[in-house]
Amino acid sequence: MATGRRIDVEEVGDVTIATFVDRKILDENNIQQIGSQLFALVEEDGRKRIILDFSNVEYLSSAALGKLITMDKKVKGAGGKLRLCAIRPDIYEVFAITKLNKLFDIKDTQEDALQGF
Repeated sequence: MATGRRIDVEEVGDVTIATFVDRKILDENNIQQIGSQLFALVEEDGRKRIILDFSNVEYLSSAALGKLITMDKKVKGAGGKLRLCAIRPDIYEVFAITKLNKLFDIKDTQEDALQGF
């Protein structure tokens, strides 16, 4: 079982940018690891301003959406903000179909996501 890092984390000011490493987020094991690593940003590190950068992601399963919803709840529960950026059009379509584009604050680029944070 691989237990590698599934997200790269960097800080820009007081904003945390988490960039997904995997091109395909389809495997249940990987999704669990991604969820654990994302949740740790809030629960263990106390980060409150988080951008999830999807620029590397080509495929995203619906199971991963559940982790994103949970992440959103955790960040909001901590009094923080979560933004998503750089989502490919075909993946964005999944967000639109499921109306998750209304739940999440989605920006075109990382620069757009950083503005006004």
